[in-house]
Amino acid sequence: MSLLNKRKKHSVNSDSPFAISEFSNIVLEYLHNYYNENYDNLIIVCIGTDRSTGDSLGPLVGDKLSSFMKWYPNVHLLGTLNEPVHAKNLEDKIKLINCSFSNPFIISIDASLGKSERIGYVTISTGPLKPGAGVNKDLPEIGDIHITGIVNMGGFMEYVVLQNTRLSIVMKMANVISKSILFSLWKYYNGKENIL
Repeated sequence: MSLLNKRKKHSVNSDSPFAISEFSNIVLEYLHNYYNENYDNLIIVCIGTDRSTGDSLGPLVGDKLSSFMKWYPNVHLLGTLNEPVHAKNLEDKIKLINCSFSNPFIISIDASLGKSERIGYVTISTGPLKPGAGVNKDLPEIGDIHITGIVNMGGFMEYVVLQNTRLSIVMKMANVISKSILFSLWKYYNGKENIL
């Protein structure tokens, strides 16, 4: 029985030497289970800003993915360091997606805050992401599945905590997420007869 039939959330510690291998297999299983012929396009939306270390996870992932998107004509990317998707333009980006793509399947990616013992964990879950929830912002939900990385502790002075997050932690998680996505996309599309 598939793990996905038992639960709808999976986490990997980015410090693990097997993090990329484990997380790419999980992402691949999510693609096989949820991204099907009902969808015409796969949209990866990386949310965050380069103005805050803790909130730069999404744009860093987007930057690492951007040069590989040409390999997959039905996969599209929004959110990089140069063109971030953040609180001020998220609603417009959602409208852009709905106007530009037919039947899009969306993977949203964002940083999150959590318990100290969970810092460094990356998680993939079914359903939409609620950006800004950790800093009490009311932003629109986005995503059919979503990936988050716990960059620091939550519960107190969230904006200050995000500003004082170690870049090394964020970079490690960005590497795990981006490499896992690329590996899972490669395996997913190479398993199809009409890859490109």
